[in-house]
Amino acid sequence: MNAKTKGLVYSTGKGRTCPGCGHPAGQCCCSTEKGRQKGCGVVRVSRQTKGRKGSGVCLITGLSLDEDELKVLAKELKKRCGVGGTIKDGVIEIQGDHREVLVDVLVRLGFKAKSAGG
Repeated sequence: MNAKTKGLVYSTGKGRTCPGCGHPAGQCCCSTEKGRQKGCGVVRVSRQTKGRKGSGVCLITGLSLDEDELKVLAKELKKRCGVGGTIKDGVIEIQGDHREVLVDVLVRLGFKAKSAGG
């Protein structure tokens, strides 16, 4: 990136540009590596009801696995709890309050897991 375009966010010629690499937003090279934040080695299992009309879900964060491994792990956890769930932005969401079961299963699978939150 040259000094002339440093900090440029919009240009009438190019449209939106990435402030990181200076390329047009559709051709940004720095956003193609959208890696998840690697955890500190501890998998945290917490419960959240925010934005779900009172229905709670368990969030499993801190996993440093790729997408395929996350899908396999999520499927196993959903099967053990007998509920549904999903993966969003590298975080596994399991429906209901199953924190104790999830922590036990994760520890048995070799993760350093603990319950987080209240």
